[in-house]
Amino acid sequence: MDKIIIEGGHPLQGEIVISGAKNAALPLICATLLAPGPHVLENVPDLRDTRTMLALLEALGASWQREGTTLTIDTAGLHSYEASYDLVKTMRASVLVLGPLLARMGKARVSLPGGCAIGARPINFHLQGFQQLGVRHQLDQGYVEAEVDGRLRGNTVCFDIPSVTATENILMGAVLAKGETVIKNAAREPEIGNLVDMLNGMGAKIKGRGSDTLQIEGVTRLRPARISIVPDRIETGTFLIAVGATGGELTLSNCDPSLLPSLYEKLRAAGVEVREEQDRLHVARRGPLRAVDVKTMPYPGFPTDLQAQIMALMCLSNGLSLITETIFENRFMHVAELQRMGADIRIDGHSAIVSGTGKLRGAPVMATDLRASASLVIAGLAAEGITQISRVYHLDRGYDDLVGKLSRVGAVIHRERE
Repeated sequence: MDKIIIEGGHPLQGEIVISGAKNAALPLICATLLAPGPHVLENVPDLRDTRTMLALLEALGASWQREGTTLTIDTAGLHSYEASYDLVKTMRASVLVLGPLLARMGKARVSLPGGCAIGARPINFHLQGFQQLGVRHQLDQGYVEAEVDGRLRGNTVCFDIPSVTATENILMGAVLAKGETVIKNAAREPEIGNLVDMLNGMGAKIKGRGSDTLQIEGVTRLRPARISIVPDRIETGTFLIAVGATGGELTLSNCDPSLLPSLYEKLRAAGVEVREEQDRLHVARRGPLRAVDVKTMPYPGFPTDLQAQIMALMCLSNGLSLITETIFENRFMHVAELQRMGADIRIDGHSAIVSGTGKLRGAPVMATDLRASASLVIAGLAAEGITQISRVYHLDRGYDDLVGKLSRVGAVIHRERE
């Protein structure tokens, strides 16, 4: 198992190229199951999660090859409808094969998913939605066993709260359903827009892209797709916050500046300069950090996936900030590790009260989930002395060459075996 060693106190200078989005790549990989033949996905990040998803598709009968950031996935040989526990246990997004398998094969057997321990994240929204489309299901020894007679049947599906993966799963099932499906209170994340573009390019008929209501007119068949994965807004945000923590000046290229308005607002209020161009961002910090309050919300609100990172930034400010988490009930596990580095944080229900001290100290810390890992890297980059981060396999699930990208812009950071 690897650990990351960081010598703090070095401002970041230079340019970083942003990779494709993990949260877009995973559903798009699953969507290839809907149409037999070779699909081409471009700008695909090389992550532990994308490799796991490809292994899952391979177990179902698909084949694939990668050249750089381009994936070719051939799903013509699909022969299985079971997603086993051994593959699903490490990644919640693996439940996204449920919709495509039901749409194409009429049945699916999918292990209940795992992933980061940041909350319960049940799949009841998925199952209730598929029930509305005519699916029968039962839970048996940790597996969801689902089937439908003939084609899925169009219907109205209304979520109590917006769910990204449930929206994506129902959407992928509905494109091959008989009749019209309407998804109400759908999640609006840009990654869902990427999926809608792919499905429409395959011959689906989906209206309402980017809104909370999606209308899907089912078709009888789809064709293979060619599409590019959108840039990773969470990776983009992580590097923006890293400059806020360390000082210096970075240019982020191959990104989409339109995707993070809520983060720019908070960073500018905190004293971080952010300048937007067509596909580039320029970020710099030259003065002291000011404390700001943050509340996570569904898109286009402040992303829960950047909450841990901005908390690390607020530890370095001079003032009091209130960080409220409304999406996941157990997403403050990084607090104890930041406290080991000298942070003054108190948890009160769904909020964390951060008393910024203006500095952190290097310490041995342990990553507890994907985004907590990124927050500890940010803290280590800014801290006095040496920080050692263990259990960094979490980081590999969602960041493509994070250590390499940071080291090329002035960070003193490396990996080594524990």
